[in-house]
Amino acid sequence: MKSRYIIGFFAVFLLAGIILTAGYQFTYDKVMERQAAQAQDEVYGTESIAAEGGAVKNDEDDGYYLRELHGFVAVYLSDKETVYEFTEIPVSDLPEEVRQEVAEGKYISTVKELYAFLENYSS
Repeated sequence: MKSRYIIGFFAVFLLAGIILTAGYQFTYDKVMERQAAQAQDEVYGTESIAAEGGAVKNDEDDGYYLRELHGFVAVYLSDKETVYEFTEIPVSDLPEEVRQEVAEGKYISTVKELYAFLENYSS
């Protein structure tokens, strides 16, 4: 009689261990898939920005335009459609006068002026 109880407890204990291990493995796989997808999105976004900025050449005479994109300042080429560079400068942090200029499409003629502006407002 005692051996039946021991075998029964052992079987239940073994079954509970298998269920816990399977549950852990399932959640671990889901977390790893989610992290891999997030990392792939970040890498993909970085590659597309680099390819976009590097693939399109712009003469300094053409200039650049600063415009709002999803609440942040974005730099466009002279055609006003091709994104040259994304920034992390929130439009809401800009002074009112500059915010109006960016809303209308602020023109900057040279790369030197462009990076001076970005450096000034990114800090």
